[in-house]
Amino acid sequence: MKIAVISDDGVTISQHFGRAEMYVVLTIKDGQVVAEEKRPKLGHRAFAGGPHEELDAQGRHGFGAGAQSRHEQMATAISDCQALIAGGMGWGARESLQQLGIEVVITDVEDAREAALRHAEGNLPNLVDRLH
Repeated sequence: MKIAVISDDGVTISQHFGRAEMYVVLTIKDGQVVAEEKRPKLGHRAFAGGPHEELDAQGRHGFGAGAQSRHEQMATAISDCQALIAGGMGWGARESLQQLGIEVVITDVEDAREAALRHAEGNLPNLVDRLH
């Protein structure tokens, strides 16, 4: 199983998907990390106008014009992953990633490896209340 984790330093989980610097992609097999790689990640800075703060009728972030296209571009680097772990993200990004077949897990665990291993074991709670 390949699990992507958003990070700024390659070790800890970033708190916001759109602002994170990179993906740490961990391949988990038989409860062990058998491969690890860092991949570049597009983010708010890569798109004209910087952060996109459009809100939907429920006040949720990430549903404005072009948001789904931006999220799909951000996910291109992890299209071979089954899951993405983040400390937080907007609802629109979550929905876009899930439509691409990538399970989104929001966590308060800080260590990328620990979170990926716990997810592979089925032991990582999904804290959707951290979505904005």
